[in-house]
Amino acid sequence: MKSTGGSDAAKRRAGEAAADTVEPGMVVGLGTGSTAAYAIEALGDAVDDGLDIVGVPTSFGARQRALDCGIPLRSLDSVDGVDIAIDGADQFVRDTGSCLKGGGAAHSREKLVATAADAVHLVVDETKLTDALDHPVALEVLPDAHTVVADAVRSLGGEPMLRDAANKDGPVVTDNGNLVCDVDFGTIADPESLATQLSAVTGVVEHGLFIECATTVSVGTADGVSTTTY
Repeated sequence: MKSTGGSDAAKRRAGEAAADTVEPGMVVGLGTGSTAAYAIEALGDAVDDGLDIVGVPTSFGARQRALDCGIPLRSLDSVDGVDIAIDGADQFVRDTGSCLKGGGAAHSREKLVATAADAVHLVVDETKLTDALDHPVALEVLPDAHTVVADAVRSLGGEPMLRDAANKDGPVVTDNGNLVCDVDFGTIADPESLATQLSAVTGVVEHGLFIECATTVSVGTADGVSTTTY
């Protein structure tokens, strides 16, 4: 379930702040979503000005945007590592660096790239900040397993809903060919414990809880951008 809100100007400030930290020779994970898109565009401008980087996209959408911006791309398995991943979030707790992702149904690849990265720079506008995570948790699930997964997450106290596509009949299908189930747990008192439980559910490819994920976060506002390093 995609979160909404936040001005384009605030998102742009956050994305550009993260792009400004990228140094020549870096391998950069390129996140998915409207705020990460501004970082990709800023990196494309820097590449035009001579910045030598390689991008690793987290989704088909990020790949297309990066290609349009002239950023050289590689797959994750063709690089020795990722120096920094720049990505957005649907909700973010600044005190802990934990967040929820999955509104763009790319959280499996986003987590894979983030895990491989030496640093993770999250970019959000101030509407994504929260004291406690309470956004529905996106699960990427194997198509044959969605009813089994639904029963399992109900036993964990969640209310699952298969995500419907906006411009086609039927459900959302991820870049990996799987389905997305959004699970409402209300306010999540112990995200780390829930993340462990969801990872153990057979049929779940990946969940949208990113626990203490960020090494840096840039928060765009109407007046500027604030950056916190963990």
